[in-house]
Amino acid sequence: MKKSLVSLFAMSLALGPVSLSAEENSTDYDAVKEVGKQVERIRAHNDGPQGLNAVITYSYTAGFKAREMSDVGILRGRTVLVKDNIETEEFPTTAGSLALKYNFTRRDAPLIANMREAGGVVLGKANLSEWANIRSNSSTSGWSAVGGLTRNPHAIDRNSCGSSSGSGAAVAAGFAWGAIGTETNGSITCPAAINGVVGFKPSVGIVSRTHVVPISSTQDTAGPMTKTVYDAALLLTAIAGEDSADNATKDAVRVSDYTAGLSDYSLQGVRIGVMRKQVGDNDAVEEVFETALADLKAAGAVIIEIEHDLNTDMFGNSFTVLLYELREEMGKYLESIPAIGGGPGETDSDVAPRSLADLIAFNKANADIEMRWFDQGLFQAAELTTDREAYEKARETAVRIAGEETLNALMTQHNVTFLVAPTRGPAWMSDLVLGDQFNGSIGFGSPAAIAGYPHLTVPMGEVERLPVGISFFGTKWADHDILKVGAAYERARSAQLPTPSFKRWSPEG
Repeated sequence: MKKSLVSLFAMSLALGPVSLSAEENSTDYDAVKEVGKQVERIRAHNDGPQGLNAVITYSYTAGFKAREMSDVGILRGRTVLVKDNIETEEFPTTAGSLALKYNFTRRDAPLIANMREAGGVVLGKANLSEWANIRSNSSTSGWSAVGGLTRNPHAIDRNSCGSSSGSGAAVAAGFAWGAIGTETNGSITCPAAINGVVGFKPSVGIVSRTHVVPISSTQDTAGPMTKTVYDAALLLTAIAGEDSADNATKDAVRVSDYTAGLSDYSLQGVRIGVMRKQVGDNDAVEEVFETALADLKAAGAVIIEIEHDLNTDMFGNSFTVLLYELREEMGKYLESIPAIGGGPGETDSDVAPRSLADLIAFNKANADIEMRWFDQGLFQAAELTTDREAYEKARETAVRIAGEETLNALMTQHNVTFLVAPTRGPAWMSDLVLGDQFNGSIGFGSPAAIAGYPHLTVPMGEVERLPVGISFFGTKWADHDILKVGAAYERARSAQLPTPSFKRWSPEG
């Protein structure tokens, strides 16, 4: 299906997102009523020259489906937008690339099947950074050839971060109750923070990756993006589960209900380590972060200052892992999909990409569209990364440094249960010519991404009306505990959060 053909910008609807309490989420949420409002918002704010481009396609029958599912499972008809690298039976799965424009697999990824069984409704597909931002070092986050450039609802000339850009922007804009993103390193947490919503990257293995366009089996995971921590826990409960086709899921330590205990978790006496050097060099972000720390202390938390220089060897080794696994696992994924041709129903297997080399050739043949703004240097590097012995050594080194020698060691040495840092700085100006320009001094997300540990970001305030988030980290399989501490911070938070303007940023507001 195409995006809505109706653009209602002239209506100038003031339909900002509404935060719901845990009680409303669990018992009083009217999915049928809300889906109508959500579709109105999509029509008003998604398309057109000033639109968010957060949603690639959506269902015109979602309201009927929400009514049908309103008494089913824990989600009870709640609508979810799905990042367009995750397969759903009713929509193509493109990863943002024209090479997969007609990739109608007619399959549900297991995580989507789980969500439907829990009463969730797939509202549509969310835009993303093409190929989840693994094609080029000079890309602009949020851009895909299929969906265009995703814009930040808080300032439409600013970036929505990636690669789950559409998922983050859509939730912030009130286009759906929740969204599902994917992360290899920062692709859930960065867009969540920059768009002012909650994002949770689970421990690798909590959620299946089958029928999700891959980068890395070591680091990839899907996760929820929502307005509140409770909602994130609810959606995680719905999508989590073991999958015989995904070995990482078989030994995962899960709980049956990730919302349990969130509402009454106390911060009293909880020791939290502050990654001081990872606060970064932006004074305004640090000021907001200090307010968040004061809120945690006022709620009873014990704040421990930690000065730590990262072992940068993890980055180069992780990069080798990503390149090697991208070539192998992209090929396996492409081999698994049904033949695709020039449109729905065509089965000309000769034009279906079946390897990373095929994608490289496609991009060269369609360079005027696919490579107008940035190259495919990472694809080409991955195609040449074939030394398995070097890969296995790099994987062991990266995971050990990030997990055992960084996260585990810091929490043990300082006797803390959680670590915190700002997630990222505020959104930067989108620039298709020059690419991303984010502040790399801020944040501590890479160790959790490389080790496969959980990472939660929660809105903590704003810098010049642009959202910023606080990140919580713990040990592997501590997902439930991370959600509890995030919910407790959410209750204690004193900062006012910005609301989307759907306008360009200006000094006057």
